[in-house]
Amino acid sequence: MIPNEQLRELADKYGSPLYVYDADQIIDNYNRFVSAFDVEQLQVHYACKALTNLSILKLFKEMGSGLDCVSEQEVQLGLHAGFDPKDIIYTPNGVSFDEYRRVLKYKTRITVDNLSLLEKVGVNYPDHPIHIRINPHLMAGGNQKISVGHIDSKFGISIHQLPHILRLVKNLKINVEGIHVHTGSDIIDTDVFIRVADLIFGIADQFDDITSIDLGSGFKIAYKEGDMSTDIEKLGKAFSDRFNAYCKEKNTKITLRFEPGKFMVSNAGHFLTQVNVVKQTTSCTFAGINSGLNHLIRPMFYNAHHHIDNISNQSGEKKLYSIVGNICETDTFADNRLLNEVREGDTLVFRNAGAYCYTMASNYNSRLRPPEVMVLHGRDYLIRERETFQDIIKGQLEAEFSLTPSVGS
Repeated sequence: MIPNEQLRELADKYGSPLYVYDADQIIDNYNRFVSAFDVEQLQVHYACKALTNLSILKLFKEMGSGLDCVSEQEVQLGLHAGFDPKDIIYTPNGVSFDEYRRVLKYKTRITVDNLSLLEKVGVNYPDHPIHIRINPHLMAGGNQKISVGHIDSKFGISIHQLPHILRLVKNLKINVEGIHVHTGSDIIDTDVFIRVADLIFGIADQFDDITSIDLGSGFKIAYKEGDMSTDIEKLGKAFSDRFNAYCKEKNTKITLRFEPGKFMVSNAGHFLTQVNVVKQTTSCTFAGINSGLNHLIRPMFYNAHHHIDNISNQSGEKKLYSIVGNICETDTFADNRLLNEVREGDTLVFRNAGAYCYTMASNYNSRLRPPEVMVLHGRDYLIRERETFQDIIKGQLEAEFSLTPSVGS
């Protein structure tokens, strides 16, 4: 864990707002996950949409991880970071067949999640090995926005459409190497994964030569003291026993794949901000910071909780504050949060800011996105520069026009 003193030094060195990632924590998370499973063939594919910085991707590559990508551009980032195409799984949703065509040129693994695309892939690329994503119609996850396996979800092909899938696979001779399922995020109950696995084993039995089963992710991490989280060791033991029994029953070797993102990087991230103003009203005390929903939208989008510390006044008297941003919207990070006394100029750190934080940042209000720093073995590395005004106007073309109509127009 990066000490608060070092975080303050990094804020002084690079300015704020600033994202800081603890690479040693990421390594620990990865090793913990891999060690939890005892199967012959395990492949982790880091879900890079959580945090796509190239240096972070290279870190995962060095650890032996594969990559889970949901867009053509993420695939390109993975290849740029040095990943072998066979270690990349392209698992998009709602994309065009043209994008599939472009990605197929890279020779990555692909996942198909609707019947229309399955047919098009089968007609045009029958020999390319694919995973088929199944919607198990199982409600799981922390809330509706992050539950993706229920009956009304846009993700995956309905389990009730299995006969249609089998018809296409048989008649088009599609090379199905694996079955994929992902039910949602923030799943605590280990039994959910076991029930999904049993469901997928039954589906896999309908295909010839299945060599891969991909259970996606969905592991819950703790965001605050006393918060529940997925017991990855308990899950690994129970799931490994069930998976090994299935492989033994079928007398075959199957690669077990997972695509964790948040589990790998969330608790490794720290978001540093500076207090602009402390404002007393009739009902509360606001601590206004030099950031907003343009940099960290999860509290507003998901009602997500991020623990916040005042690392500039660690011995100060505890008081209640509502932490708000500088965007011209109601961008409230936290209501009535107990913090050490907050003063103008203090540095506040948001914990668990490694996943879906910078990657969801924007230039709303034409504000600049912050830099990113990685800390490995105590040494800090700048891995993304702070944006400048030139980044805001890059790509914009100023039209030469007149409000006065030209003669003859």
